[in-house]
Amino acid sequence: MKKLLMIIGIIIAVLILALALLFLLTPAPKIVTGVAAKRACSCYFLAGRSAEYIAANENNYSLIKFAKIKYDEAQKTATATFLGLGKLTAAYREGLGCAIVTEDYPLKKVQQLSFSIPNSNPAPDIFSTNNFSEKPVFNQEKMKRAIDKAFEGKKRTRAVVVVKDGQIIGEKYSEGLDENSLLLGWSMTKSITSAMAGVMVQKGMIDIEKPVNIPEWKNDERAKITWNNLLQMCSGLKWNENYFWISDVTKMLAMRGDVYQHAIQSKAKYTPKEKFLYSSGTSNVVAGLQRRQFTDIQDYWAFPYRELFHKIGMNSMIMEPDASGTFVGSSYSYATARDWAKFGMLYLNDGVWQGERILPEGWAAYTATPAPGSEGDYGSFFWLNAGGQYPDAPREAYGAQGFQGQYVYIVPSKNLVVVRLGTGIGDLDFNEFLTEIVEAN
Repeated sequence: MKKLLMIIGIIIAVLILALALLFLLTPAPKIVTGVAAKRACSCYFLAGRSAEYIAANENNYSLIKFAKIKYDEAQKTATATFLGLGKLTAAYREGLGCAIVTEDYPLKKVQQLSFSIPNSNPAPDIFSTNNFSEKPVFNQEKMKRAIDKAFEGKKRTRAVVVVKDGQIIGEKYSEGLDENSLLLGWSMTKSITSAMAGVMVQKGMIDIEKPVNIPEWKNDERAKITWNNLLQMCSGLKWNENYFWISDVTKMLAMRGDVYQHAIQSKAKYTPKEKFLYSSGTSNVVAGLQRRQFTDIQDYWAFPYRELFHKIGMNSMIMEPDASGTFVGSSYSYATARDWAKFGMLYLNDGVWQGERILPEGWAAYTATPAPGSEGDYGSFFWLNAGGQYPDAPREAYGAQGFQGQYVYIVPSKNLVVVRLGTGIGDLDFNEFLTEIVEAN
């Protein structure tokens, strides 16, 4: 019996060793180090957080927490290794944030890019400058209880801002953060990319009903794909969106210097509108197409600041381009929780900010219209509650969502915007949280 148990133990040990070796021979170590290096670089050099805070909070999840980070103050880089393997570096560029260094985009080439964020007469902070004659009516006790609950236990919440009738009626931060802290939106960046498309429509730069005319697609079925198909995630392009293993999205974000070129390699799997498929690659196709509307890359980088962020006072917002200079429209934008709330307010006001129309009339309604095949869960790079994703919250609610529980939700009937940012979902029940906030108003 002992001999049999010993043999079984040896077999198990060999299998574990074989699986470990197989794992180390895959792109997995570089995916771990690419994600870890990129986030560490941005949080350290852009958001100004300490190495200790980053290790304990920003990178403290999944296999990412086992990556070892080395910061170079002189070069403004963060280099990650995983079990001594998969060494990858992310580099900071002035005005542009961080990007992964690759063979195609070595450090010197990456750091050649720089940008001075335009001083385009940014709008003042509406929350600090407006003196309102009337205060919103809401249940303060219920509001405080709902917000406090979001920070209890292992919910991993680090910021909540609730805005009603244009005024902050609830706000709280986790230890070490405040209203000036820059926080990563992850896939809420997709919603920013959608808003940029709206601004381009408003200015007559694009027509979302027309095919996108990508040269690499002209000789196959992808030639029929329109801007609208992409914005509604029903282009028919093949894509694997798995954040916790080797997939199209993790390879794109962790290992590629040009996210647009990576994304347009996706083949057609369905005809447009046949199937809804959530895809960060699709968002980066849109980001690359937006770049093509400009002949000067500096004009491209300035566009969202001049025509969107600064017009609504989102003055903290930083969008990060990849190593090639294309905004990573799927994932990388940083702003304060208050500025994320202003983004929601723009949609609450149908794209108008203090009398100026920034998004086309009806763009908010288009954004909140269910995409074909989404079962009411998705619109135009925004998530919807029309299908009852949050069963106890109003069906009209819709908003931006990002990895690890980033939310900017809009509830039109209550004139309400709800922001929750975190380092994970933990045991947070967002349905309960959003419902309790709504019920307090």
